[in-house]
Amino acid sequence: MSGDDPAEPAPEEPRLRPLSARSVVLSLLLGAHPPELSARELGRLLEGFGVGGSTLRAALSRMVAAGDLRRTDTGYRLSDRLLDRRRRQDESVRPRTRAWDGDWELVVVTASGRGPAERAELRTRLAGLRLAELREGVWLRPANLDRPLPAALDEAAERGTTRPARPATELAARLWPLDAWSDEARALLGHLGRTGRPAERLTLFAAVVRHLLADPVLPAPLLPPDWPGDALRAAYADYRRELEGEVRTLVGGS
Repeated sequence: MSGDDPAEPAPEEPRLRPLSARSVVLSLLLGAHPPELSARELGRLLEGFGVGGSTLRAALSRMVAAGDLRRTDTGYRLSDRLLDRRRRQDESVRPRTRAWDGDWELVVVTASGRGPAERAELRTRLAGLRLAELREGVWLRPANLDRPLPAALDEAAERGTTRPARPATELAARLWPLDAWSDEARALLGHLGRTGRPAERLTLFAAVVRHLLADPVLPAPLLPPDWPGDALRAAYADYRRELEGEVRTLVGGS
């Protein structure tokens, strides 16, 4: 670039949340096979993430009391509940898709008399299924995800398929903030090469997971050009392998 060219704007920094000692412990245990480490191994691993011994001991005590971890003869193991939750999260981060024939999933909330907490919980469940609310109580999305809607929804809603009269691309753009999601994904991808410290990388990839969970996973014809969803998923998969390798190396040298 010549000196007369205008400087390129710096990419927007992604919004990152500092991770707690609990989050670091869980991430490292999920990188271990089986998901169990001794207190000494955890201490060695967490040194690289800026977590001191007293902080680690307090976190382990709280996690055992909360049922996140189980004490074993040799150390600490993830609870079955957390392993199941991670399995569901992994499935959400990399959802299975199928060819789209133009149909849309439709869920119409029919339950009445529910309190604010129950209504909020139902909205969270529907959003977690990557449905979007067209208007109050009416949720839909393209039927390109290879997963059934949970039977428990039948207690609160009617479900089926539809083909809206509105053009699909126009409807998708109304239901999801596609440009904003794409901009944030590119900011995260751009930040990867500028983050080297283990704690910073773990924090960054925690943000990547949160962002992937908000990906509507639409059929390609409904997405803007150069959609970065697959690139972000590939980067996360690479990091998971990297983290698992670091855990194996450090634990193997203990």
